[in-house]
Amino acid sequence: MHVEPVWARTQLSAVSYSTVQAWTSELAQRRGAKVVRYAHGVLYGICEDAVRDSRLASNPCRGVKLPPIVKKPNVYLTGDQLHALARESGRYGSLVLLLGTAGLRWGEAAGLRVGDVDFLRRKILVHKNATGGSVESLKGGEHRTLAVAKYVVDELATTVAGKGRDELIWPSSTGGYLRPPATHDSWLSGAVARCQKTAAQSDPFPRVTAHDLRHTAASLAISNSANVKVVQRMLGHKSAAMTLDVYADLFDDDLVAVADKLDRSVGKLWAPGLGLDA
Repeated sequence: MHVEPVWARTQLSAVSYSTVQAWTSELAQRRGAKVVRYAHGVLYGICEDAVRDSRLASNPCRGVKLPPIVKKPNVYLTGDQLHALARESGRYGSLVLLLGTAGLRWGEAAGLRVGDVDFLRRKILVHKNATGGSVESLKGGEHRTLAVAKYVVDELATTVAGKGRDELIWPSSTGGYLRPPATHDSWLSGAVARCQKTAAQSDPFPRVTAHDLRHTAASLAISNSANVKVVQRMLGHKSAAMTLDVYADLFDDDLVAVADKLDRSVGKLWAPGLGLDA
């Protein structure tokens, strides 16, 4: 979409640092930083292959200034807001509850089949990721098992009533894998708009995406005393450090709690006036 229309008919010898810089700068005026960096990476890889094939002396994409990626604050729903959104989401209500309490990625949820859910033990096996209309195994062939709240499992049971074990829980209108809802004009954006319309002025309903429901799951877990290792396993992060990097703001209250506990335990052993300044 961004590389081929501009560069497909350009001779390698005509690709220069200045032309690449001009292209990325123009693209940055129309698209976000992530898109610009991804498109630049594609062209960079092509030129790098040309260098290895001795068709270019050096990579003209090297050193090009790219727009910085500014991390947006995570958006979290409260439990009441999550339930309100689920009620407004119609047949996708159980999907909203699952995303907002178990923290699956969109593709992981879209790839779930009835047989992946153990309704008696309230567990879900996550081992597939549906993206771009197709499905693939998780990276490295890994999988994880999630425990799910009883009320969410009950809603899932209603959703899959009458379906076979191999059927998708939430198929698209054509029977394939459900794609992420668009920011505008989708069932999710419509549900969010209805929630915003009925929300009290003192507690406005935030604008949320499907990925924000994953953030919500992390927030609800941490507010219910889940430690970082539990949240890491739930979300499928590679390390606890990654979880802390993404959700450091959610652990601020833990820092205060630790300080308060130290005050009540170790602090009471402290004898004032010991002359620390001496």
